[in-house]
Amino acid sequence: MSDLTASRTDPRPRTRWGWFVALGIAQLVLGVIAWFDVIAFTIAGVIFLGALVLVAGVFQIVHAFMDRQWGGFALHLLVGVLYVIGGLLLMDDPFPGALLITIFVAAALIIGGILRIVIGVQHRQMPGWGLLVGGGVISLLVGVMLVWMLPWSALWVVGTLIAVELIVHGVSWIQFGLALRKTA
Repeated sequence: MSDLTASRTDPRPRTRWGWFVALGIAQLVLGVIAWFDVIAFTIAGVIFLGALVLVAGVFQIVHAFMDRQWGGFALHLLVGVLYVIGGLLLMDDPFPGALLITIFVAAALIIGGILRIVIGVQHRQMPGWGLLVGGGVISLLVGVMLVWMLPWSALWVVGTLIAVELIVHGVSWIQFGLALRKTA
């Protein structure tokens, strides 16, 4: 217990600030590269997802055989085999996977946008309700545009999301590292 309390007295990480800045710069550079070639990063992202699904399927199959006496053996084995097949299909032809991911993203944006519009309109008496409605309208429009642009939007959506994530994460790590430098 003393180790836990000792680590809570100094909330700063043990790593030096420069490592956080270096990590941030690396992610920022990768994000900018991804931004300029979103199609390649879409394909790479879907292939990576396929590899993760494949590995999960292999572990599921191994687990099924490790616990054969359990009543769920056949179901665990079936799910593992389906994961392996799905992972191999994603890695073999990433475009259908990118298409499916884009449809899910579009559906989430449409549903989330509609919900924010409804919540904002229901709470018109509160300050900031217009921003909520405006954000909902933007999400709804982006979701509808993604659906309208299918199948072409599937080529760039995943790559764009990866690029934005890398850029935002990179900037965050750089700021965190520089803040650590000031406090050191």
